[in-house]
Amino acid sequence: QVQLVESGGGLVQAGGSLRLSCAVSGRTFSNYVMGWFRQDPGKEREFVASIRWSSGRTYYGDSVKGRFTISRDNAKNTVYLQMNSLKPEDTAVYYCAVNTHGSGATYAREYEFWGQGTQVTVSS
Repeated sequence: QVQLVESGGGLVQAGGSLRLSCAVSGRTFSNYVMGWFRQDPGKEREFVASIRWSSGRTYYGDSVKGRFTISRDNAKNTVYLQMNSLKPEDTAVYYCAVNTHGSGATYAREYEFWGQGTQVTVSS
């Protein structure tokens, strides 16, 4: 099994920044992908960003390109999401997830393990 623990959410004014962290423990895999998704009540889960652990290749959703940056720390088994220039529409619960087979990186259905989520609220 894989355990994911997110942290770093909170309340911030529009234009501000937050950094989310996701610590990964349990089984390790040779070619896995770490992703961030977000979800507002009543809406579908939206892809935010992902990173291939071995190569470091990154992917971003259109709504966050140029504002968010995903990164990893191999030694700490932690993935980060640096969020800058935040907007009220970024308000959501943010989830960290693991895709253990490595095929695909941007669809929620490709990820098997999920964290509990952390709330991000951006005030106008």
